[in-house]
Amino acid sequence: MSTDWVDRAAYPFAPHYLGLEMGRLHYVDEGDGAPMVMVHGNPTWSFLYRDLIRALSPSFRCVAPDHIGFGLSDKPRDWTYLPQDHARNLAELIDTLGLEGITLVVQDWGGPIGLSYALAHPERVARLVIMNTWMWPVDDDRYYVAFSGIMGGAVGRFLIRRANLFARVVMKRSYGDRRRLTPAVHQQYLKALATPDERTGCATLPGQIVGATPWLGGLWAERAALADKPALIVWGMKDIAFREKELERWREALPQAEVVRLDGVGHYVQDEAPAELAAAVQRFMGAGG
Repeated sequence: MSTDWVDRAAYPFAPHYLGLEMGRLHYVDEGDGAPMVMVHGNPTWSFLYRDLIRALSPSFRCVAPDHIGFGLSDKPRDWTYLPQDHARNLAELIDTLGLEGITLVVQDWGGPIGLSYALAHPERVARLVIMNTWMWPVDDDRYYVAFSGIMGGAVGRFLIRRANLFARVVMKRSYGDRRRLTPAVHQQYLKALATPDERTGCATLPGQIVGATPWLGGLWAERAALADKPALIVWGMKDIAFREKELERWREALPQAEVVRLDGVGHYVQDEAPAELAAAVQRFMGAGG
């Protein structure tokens, strides 16, 4: 796969790859120090974390994978693309790199995918940084059931595969201020999913918002394992996907968490408020969590 389209001025990081059964998983590995593992969702890739990596890599080891089917990772046609399988890939990467004392940084699907590792290996995860995401069943919430049914149904999957609907339209509408998604930045997400065959993963995940209910229920049932971990929640308050009530659910699950609310910021905190996010994370890490 050609990577000529990658904006190396914005994303100057050396490529690294982990060979998996279904293909090569690309990841960023920048800096030295305590590891910070940054996990993206749909339809993004590690490019989303570019500013945070730049800010933190002088002091920390920043590891940011691209899930199979996204970014610079392979995009096989015949793999499952289920979130629990993305979680297994993440675990294999972390185990291969031998990371300990991890700070997990998660957003969107990166929440359940990344936090599943914290639940399975709490002794290896020291801190949590959580942006707009979830980790519980939503099959009783009409808002999510409708979105999952439409975007994950036959028509939605067709439009995602044929027209790149999720990256082209849904992503743009999820910004609190759409001007933050400049044409140059948007191209980095569109070109990562350039052809219908490359969009299978992007087309699979919306249906899994409800389809993965048993897996999400299992994660949520174990949430007490995270309750005492130092945590920072940085929340875009103008998000149309994860709202105030989802934030409150996290506050109940993580009562010791520091909470930073960002007014006017939507779903993609990393792109919309990079300076505020980096400053909050640096304060959090400087305080020892």
